[in-house]
Amino acid sequence: MLKILLIIGSGSFIGGVSRYLTTRYIQNSILSAFPFGTFAVNILGSFLIGLFYGMSERGGLMNDEWRIFLTVGFCGGFTTFSTFSNENLSMLRDGNFLYVALYAGLSVFLGLMATYLGNLTTKIF
Repeated sequence: MLKILLIIGSGSFIGGVSRYLTTRYIQNSILSAFPFGTFAVNILGSFLIGLFYGMSERGGLMNDEWRIFLTVGFCGGFTTFSTFSNENLSMLRDGNFLYVALYAGLSVFLGLMATYLGNLTTKIF
C-alpha cells in the first residue's frame, strides 16, 4: 500500500508542478479575464487520461503501477476542478456571465470529447 501511495504522490507532484508552470505560461501569454491557462490544462489532462486509460486497456502497453502513476497521480495533479470552480465564481462576482457560460460549458463538453479522443487514439494505432 505504501508503494502505491508513493507512486500516486510522485505523479501528483509532477502533475501539480506541470499544471502551475503550464497555466502560468499560458495565462501570461494571453491577457484576458478568461482563464485560458486552467482551461487548457484541464482539456489537455482530459485527453491524456483518455490516452492513458486506453493504453492500459490494450494489454502489455502499461502495467498497473504506470497506469496509477499517470492517471491518478499525474493527471490528478495536472487537472484541477477546484481552480475551475473558483475561477467561475470569480467571473460570476465580476458579472462576466458570458465567460462563465463559455468556460463551464466548453470545459465539460471539450473535456469529454478530449477524453474520448485520447482513448480513441489508442485504438487507431
